[in-house]
Amino acid sequence: MVKIAGIELPDKPLFLAPMEDVTDPSFRFMCKQYGADVVYSEFISADGLIRDASKSLAKLTIFDYERPVGIQLYGHEIEPMVEAARRAEAARPDVIDINFGCPVKKIANRGAGSGMMRDVPKMVEMTRRIVEAVNIPVTVKTRLGWDESSKNIVEIAERLQDVGIRALTIHGRTRNQMYKGEADWTLIGAVKNNPRMRIPIIGNGDVDSAQRAAEMFARYGVDGVMIGRATYGRPWIFCEIRHYLDTGELLPQPSVRERVGLAKLHLSKSLEFKGEKVGILEMRRHFTCYFKGLPNFRETRLKLVTQNTPEELYETLDYIAGEWGDCDMSGMVSPGLSHEV
Repeated sequence: MVKIAGIELPDKPLFLAPMEDVTDPSFRFMCKQYGADVVYSEFISADGLIRDASKSLAKLTIFDYERPVGIQLYGHEIEPMVEAARRAEAARPDVIDINFGCPVKKIANRGAGSGMMRDVPKMVEMTRRIVEAVNIPVTVKTRLGWDESSKNIVEIAERLQDVGIRALTIHGRTRNQMYKGEADWTLIGAVKNNPRMRIPIIGNGDVDSAQRAAEMFARYGVDGVMIGRATYGRPWIFCEIRHYLDTGELLPQPSVRERVGLAKLHLSKSLEFKGEKVGILEMRRHFTCYFKGLPNFRETRLKLVTQNTPEELYETLDYIAGEWGDCDMSGMVSPGLSHEV
């Protein structure tokens, strides 16, 4: 068993990474249904939250079936982050997660997200203040360092633990790498195996299969694994990983008909949570990934990303089940392209 403060999780828990424009309530619902142990909101701007910006406020919506669920915040100034943490706490998440990992230029260059790694004292002080301001566990997600010459995550991990965080997630790249190259888990392992560390260490980066997840647990001893981009169009990956960890066997990939059923469920939840117009618009990025790799699919894919009514979309999904229902999907794994923060 793994514990984040008083939150009890199963052995080798699996986490859904917070991803902008992806981990909304409908996608979190899908991932939770298929075995994600912990899910997170999209990341929320502290400035937007304290200004009562509608987009930021909407991201605070969570549901009891999601628990344990975290709300992730980012910002570059301490006082707004503290106030935002208090407002996020009022939404009753199980944890507040601080984003010190987002590499996107407009965020990092302002000193937020992974930009905070260039000012470790401020990072530590911001974290301390947030821990003191709220009554629920505070966790952090970050990277190895700003660039190749400043991979200081071992020191950062100790200092963040010392001011009271209850778990740390580490993405195995520097900020300058963005999402390029291969994630380096050796420093994640160094943090986990540091005798000073007492909190759970969660590894993140390039986990795109059940075998890869099992390898990261075995090789680096991490307490949990967080999956980001590989979930996009593939929410069942959590079930795949858990089955492999428990049995050593791989589950078959869902058939086209099963994927149609999943896409319909996802669409229904998107409509429920977001309404018809926004719900359809936000599903377009998911539809094509559910069916990535199908032959002669271009015209049908175009329909999925241009149709504007639920009736049209459900009809197209039924057509996909009829036309491609017998296709072998065993070698067609969705790559999951998104902004994992």
